[in-house]
Amino acid sequence: MEPARLSAADDAVGAKITQWADRWGQAAHRSILFSPVVDGGVLPVTPWQALADGASRDVELLAGHTRDEQRLLTALDGLLGQVTPEQAATALRLFAPGGQDGALRYRDGYPAAGPDELYELVHSDWLFRMPSLHLAQAQTAAGGRSHLYELTWPAPGMGGVLGACHGLDVPLVFGNLDRGQPALLIGEAPSPEAEALSASMRGAWTAFATHGDAGWPAYDSERRLVQLVDTRSAVTAYPEEISRLIWQNHPFPVLPLSTGRG
Repeated sequence: MEPARLSAADDAVGAKITQWADRWGQAAHRSILFSPVVDGGVLPVTPWQALADGASRDVELLAGHTRDEQRLLTALDGLLGQVTPEQAATALRLFAPGGQDGALRYRDGYPAAGPDELYELVHSDWLFRMPSLHLAQAQTAAGGRSHLYELTWPAPGMGGVLGACHGLDVPLVFGNLDRGQPALLIGEAPSPEAEALSASMRGAWTAFATHGDAGWPAYDSERRLVQLVDTRSAVTAYPEEISRLIWQNHPFPVLPLSTGRG
């Protein structure tokens, strides 16, 4: 198929996806429209279930997320610093585990958070942070080994408003700091700090690929140690403890797709 047709189809779906929310559920309220489908054949079960069942028990896992995953996406939607209380309430109702009960737990867990922070937290947790954490937990529970990280270094691009946003770890890991889209996050002229952090991450990822050891302790259910990746990296207990507790009993099942509409 010609690439232009694929792009046009993407645009057509994205233009009216929220109209299909009763069929596509939570996915219809996000701008990320596509994902692997658990069909029972090519993909028999969700990754979390597969790892919990021991599918990769003998394969070391490196997983992680950035601290401020949603912020770049909020900026691209033109909502950075402009999220209304109503938008935050809707996001909590749609994406917090347990619906309204989960929304209340977010408000209780983050009592000082305003609409922007609550909106960012629940979106970051639902799509990025908690799935990564639960993946490492599933691997560990099955007797495998996983190494977990959180990138906390704030992106200097766009005036420094993006924090440690989604996608920032990619150019750092691959050493592509000044070409194409990475310049949006890191700036046109990478600083010595960015260069040093990139070298450190490349070294850790390469060591993991070579020897299965990223250079920090494996994750376990008692200490829950992770690597905070920054200019001064540190090993600490998983830092997003409030969100971890809110999501601890959420199973991350297959995204529900109803069949009520053609």
